[in-house]
Amino acid sequence: MGARNDVLYAEKQSHLTATLLISILAAVLGSLQIGYHTGNVNAPAKIIEEFFNETWKARHNQSMPDHTLTLLWSLSVSVKDFGALLGSLGVKYLADAYGRRNSILIVNCLSVVGASLMFASKASGSFEVLILGRLVFGLFCGLVMSLNPLYIQEVSPTNLRGAFATLNQVSFASGILLGMVAGLESALGTEKHWALMLSLSLIPALLQYLILPFCPESPRYLLINRGKEDMAEAGESRRDIIHPLNCFHRFVCPAALLKLRGGPDKVREELEEMKAEAAHSQTGLSVRQFFKRRSYRQPIIIVLIVNLGSQLSGFNAIINYSTKMFQAKFDEAKYLTLGVGAVNVTFTLVAFFLMERAGRRKLLLTGFISIAVCNLLMTVVDSVLHLVLDLRSVQVLLVFCLISAYELGPGPISWFIAAELFDQPGRPIAMSFTSMLNWGGKFVLALLFPPLLKICGAYVYLFFTAVALLAFIFTWIRLPETKGRTFDDIAEEFRGAENILLHNKSSFNTFTSGDF
Repeated sequence: MGARNDVLYAEKQSHLTATLLISILAAVLGSLQIGYHTGNVNAPAKIIEEFFNETWKARHNQSMPDHTLTLLWSLSVSVKDFGALLGSLGVKYLADAYGRRNSILIVNCLSVVGASLMFASKASGSFEVLILGRLVFGLFCGLVMSLNPLYIQEVSPTNLRGAFATLNQVSFASGILLGMVAGLESALGTEKHWALMLSLSLIPALLQYLILPFCPESPRYLLINRGKEDMAEAGESRRDIIHPLNCFHRFVCPAALLKLRGGPDKVREELEEMKAEAAHSQTGLSVRQFFKRRSYRQPIIIVLIVNLGSQLSGFNAIINYSTKMFQAKFDEAKYLTLGVGAVNVTFTLVAFFLMERAGRRKLLLTGFISIAVCNLLMTVVDSVLHLVLDLRSVQVLLVFCLISAYELGPGPISWFIAAELFDQPGRPIAMSFTSMLNWGGKFVLALLFPPLLKICGAYVYLFFTAVALLAFIFTWIRLPETKGRTFDDIAEEFRGAENILLHNKSSFNTFTSGDF
């Protein structure tokens, strides 16, 4: 009898419904596409470079100079990250003007256009079309990797919020692995089929158009954003804005909540929490006001350090250059790279199951310190590898351990922590800021890692060690635990801590002796 009561209690607490699960799975189809185009260009790189050369030869009756070919291929790879940086700038406007769900559907068209251009590049005999397709797809990346966590966090119940947000990273990592497999010469990474391989992201893009329109919009957006704007236009008072009858009879917020939670008894408490947040919120927050508001200063610094610590900790260098790293030491480097993709997926799933048990803070601290140790050991192993060749297997093991540590905490959490630290008006700008930091970090690392590796050799990993250690120390001192706390509860702490250091505030001193 006691076991049955525990099950019933868990079901009541989880608020897991078919509508909620379908909504989240439909949303993360976007990050699956991004992962796919992150993982599918490494293996067939030589074949696509040959297409560039043949196209040039057809136009100029001579082969493309090596430096030009290198430049164009580097541009083709990195232009996606540059496009993502540009796309990040549009997150606030789209999310506030059209809603979270509708914005995801709008930007999905960029993915369709980008993939179509990449597919058409071979038939048109134009590498410029391929580069343009990567740029357009990059715009999609910058937008959707912020819009997805924003939508997921706002439709999820508090006790499942972090776990469901981690599904975005699970989908991204799964896409990377699928892209790696599709890019193999034994699959579609051939001279005949590489253009088809680049177009396969159209499948999840079109699937999203079939499913997501039937999923509810974010209730939080409907109440706090649309509700207030509609009331303001009608000239009604602030008291009317948050009156329950207005919520139920004049807005579709409760209807969306009912679909997501499955029953009116589960809606009431959450609606009260949203109304409390609405009472503290203001409409029309500008970017300038966002960065000037005192209660946002600590969250902004936290987001900055966690995201830069995550992106500059060495993970992206390994994902981008693992094949080249392994090629010098192993005959079947591409299959070891597949191992990297498999470990990546496995530990995002581990993070999914641990997120609501261990909490964000423990996972971030564990991840950053583990990454620092792995990078330090990578420095040692790489320095003596030419003397002890048997250490090659140790290097592979360290690469796998570093990826595991990244996906255990810093990888997924860096993408959604901003959505938990800010209130409703600041959340879209915070997610735009997050996207810019993440894609900017990827772009900078993609540009700087090859020359740094050439200049510093094995000691380049000491830079990654230092970054991870700094992120660990800052997280230890400053980051509060957000697991199981409502958005308004977290925002209220920051509003009340404008003149108080967070780690000195008793309710924020969440790092206890039980954290490790």
